[in-house]
Amino acid sequence: MSVALERAAYAGCASETVVAPRLVAVSIQNIRLFGDPVLRTEAAPVVDFDRELRQLVKDLTDTMMDAPGAGLAAPQIGVGLRVFTYWIDGELGHLINPDLDLSSEMQDGEEGCLSFPGLRFDTPRALRVVAKGVNQFGEPVVLEGSELMARCIQHETDHLDGILFIDRMDREQRKLAMRAIREAEWSGESAPTVKVSPHATFGRGM
Repeated sequence: MSVALERAAYAGCASETVVAPRLVAVSIQNIRLFGDPVLRTEAAPVVDFDRELRQLVKDLTDTMMDAPGAGLAAPQIGVGLRVFTYWIDGELGHLINPDLDLSSEMQDGEEGCLSFPGLRFDTPRALRVVAKGVNQFGEPVVLEGSELMARCIQHETDHLDGILFIDRMDREQRKLAMRAIREAEWSGESAPTVKVSPHATFGRGM
């Protein structure tokens, strides 16, 4: 069954309507929302490249495209492994055990997250990134990107480190974000404490 998706890009989250590839045996999982402890837990490296890992990649891909979103990390569906998927400018893929090399040149722009449904905020990111990792079969992968792709890679790798995009904001922007989160329909009665990122915005993902 083909699915019409409105691609929720990180920069603006309002773009063109596209048609997803034909999916068979779709495996859509629940996406964990801000406040779930799994989103603040560092994910473990993948060491077993087996059928379960291939199923995880499929679950992430199907869930991301159904949402729809531009990227999804394993902790967002409750799995503490270093895996994420992406769908940027028609390019669909995944990366496992990513290691990032980020440019010193920065970019500004709106960013959203499927764990913060309906909310978007200005978030600083490195302009370019080279990400090294492996695919679901353990084969080496090098993923390079700038602007939107670079933003996606950094956002999803942060998820694997228990870092959320609100941690990348300055104090004033974070204050506005927390107010919007408390007012969101999906939010609990009291918002969890925000964790301040220990990483420089232009530093490595680890």
